[in-house]
Amino acid sequence: MKLINPFKVPASEIKSRTQNIQRQLQQSDIDGLFIVQRVDLFYFSGTAQNGFMYIPAEGEPLLLIKQYLPRADMESSVANIVAIDSIKEVPSKIIDCFGSLPQVLGFELDVVPVNDFNFYQGLFDVKKCVDASAQILKVRSIKSAWEVAQMANTAEMTRLTYQYMQEIIEPGLTEMEFAGLFETYARKLGHGARIRVRHYQTEGYPWHVLSGPSSSLPGLLDSPASGEGTSAAFPVGAGHKKLRKGEPIMVDLGSVLNGYHMDETRMFAMGFMPVKALRVSRAAIEIHDRILEEAKPGTTLGELFDASVRLAEKLGVSQYYLGPPGHRVSFIGHGIGLEIVEPYIIARNRHDQLAPGMTFALEPKFVCENDFTAGVESVFVVTDNGSRLISKVPVDVFIC
Repeated sequence: MKLINPFKVPASEIKSRTQNIQRQLQQSDIDGLFIVQRVDLFYFSGTAQNGFMYIPAEGEPLLLIKQYLPRADMESSVANIVAIDSIKEVPSKIIDCFGSLPQVLGFELDVVPVNDFNFYQGLFDVKKCVDASAQILKVRSIKSAWEVAQMANTAEMTRLTYQYMQEIIEPGLTEMEFAGLFETYARKLGHGARIRVRHYQTEGYPWHVLSGPSSSLPGLLDSPASGEGTSAAFPVGAGHKKLRKGEPIMVDLGSVLNGYHMDETRMFAMGFMPVKALRVSRAAIEIHDRILEEAKPGTTLGELFDASVRLAEKLGVSQYYLGPPGHRVSFIGHGIGLEIVEPYIIARNRHDQLAPGMTFALEPKFVCENDFTAGVESVFVVTDNGSRLISKVPVDVFIC
């Protein structure tokens, strides 16, 4: 079997991830981890084939594939890969490989449905079942240089897509028609279209086009925990409203290439942008750039949020920042990687500290009620002494 577009996670990545999660398991007194969720399976094994994974606190992991084993063998560098016909075979396969079942077994309880967990709990004759999702997400929050390079590849795809948007946007296109055109272009470049999300009430959506007053209703800024994420700071998608000259147009594109996401927003206008909209759009960029200067290891997420609020006040646009009065939100960004929204959230009163390798989608946005919505969003990575953009789309207002 030969893949048309081969993509493989390096064996060194899989080994490093295994060692990192095993350290977390040992520190938490968890003897083994049972992986079910598809993104976690890909992260720790390199394949997303239908199957499960068992990672002991010490020793080599066991990958159990229902289908399709030949592809899993090709994609994964895990040494122990076995075929199973039923999940009911998993406990015996673990015993065959390790001699016994763990006493304390961890699960992804942030995403595993209750009925499924009840089944797994009955399937495994272990002393205790515990939640290990925090340990998984902590490991995944620090990206390796290889992962950042994958996100940079996605960023190049979106750079070309935003460039294409500037070439094709014209009055008379509906928001939906415009979105369909640039999504088709992105798909030709490799956009996987399926935006991965973790929260059970959430559906990933690849793009949003919002023009003029229709984008500025009260209460549009949503919580990262209750919607597609902070990139869904308005109704999802696009409507049948026609694009017009001289009105502000917000385009928010979520994209994915080989599993790794980008989440970016830019403001457009045809011919000219009204003075107020241009001023607010520029303020969003100024806040964006200042936060990038402030983002460095040791800085707390809450400190970044507070700095953005102070700057909005200094620029004289605080009345529009993060939503209209009574409907304001308290976040300006979110982690991103194999899922579009990952830990941690850049929000008020968040005391988590930035660390090298963390990646975030930063999105200061404004709602001018019954007028327009404005903002900017880019993805950055925390470095050893600061931060740098992964996004390659120019941080600017596009007047076409």
